[in-house]
Amino acid sequence: MPAPVRRDWYDTPLFYDIIFDADTVKEADFLEAVARLHGKTRGKAVLELACGSGRLIKELASRHWEAAGFDLNPEMLAFARQRLAASGIEALLWQDRMESFRVPRRRRFDLVHCLVSTFKYLLTEEDALGCLQGVAAVLKPGGLLVLGVHLTDASAARPTHERWVARRDGIEVVCNTRTWPPHSGTRLEPMRSRLRVTLADGRIEEQETQWEVRSYTAAHLRSLLRKSGEFEVLACHDFRHEIGETRRFNDEYSDLVLILGRR
Repeated sequence: MPAPVRRDWYDTPLFYDIIFDADTVKEADFLEAVARLHGKTRGKAVLELACGSGRLIKELASRHWEAAGFDLNPEMLAFARQRLAASGIEALLWQDRMESFRVPRRRRFDLVHCLVSTFKYLLTEEDALGCLQGVAAVLKPGGLLVLGVHLTDASAARPTHERWVARRDGIEVVCNTRTWPPHSGTRLEPMRSRLRVTLADGRIEEQETQWEVRSYTAAHLRSLLRKSGEFEVLACHDFRHEIGETRRFNDEYSDLVLILGRR
């Protein structure tokens, strides 16, 4: 086989969507449960940061939420718009950046979420704070931010590896992702994702994406929230998204989902 083609996996939204869509219903169930348990506004306006292929936008809109979302990648947005149009579902979508987004029509929300560690793409403290300040500005008083972050094991000396396999309409996607320890003197950790795609006609394509994300420990997150001053921690879960299972806000679990209330 030839070497994988270098390509941003966000430029191939179908393959990305096949990998991540398996958890869509469970994640939407979790978000609704969080809103019922912790929300004080009782409305159903929801904003997704970096909404990607639009899987959660569609799912929540189909449950009668006023759904909105933005993403930086135009291929992802085109895919999201097509899936909404095919289902006859309306939602507000636009292109924007997490650190400096502006919501059209001055809309306000009861719930904002970013579940799959996309927050780590904000590579500086300034950008991370900008995102939190932007969320606080568009949340109604008492509204919620649900933030999922994969924590970094500060003691790890070797890369970590995750593998997923998913299928849809005769297409199989195998995703292998490696994450290396942060560079010395920085909090930036290199990542590499390789997709091996077997198409319905039997052809095989391989692609590779390389990038860096900002590493976080629980202490880093606590410090960031203190600097922001916009939110209080209401609960902590993990990426299992079980509303009845809470976690402590520490480094015992690699994947944390914070339920944050706007002060």
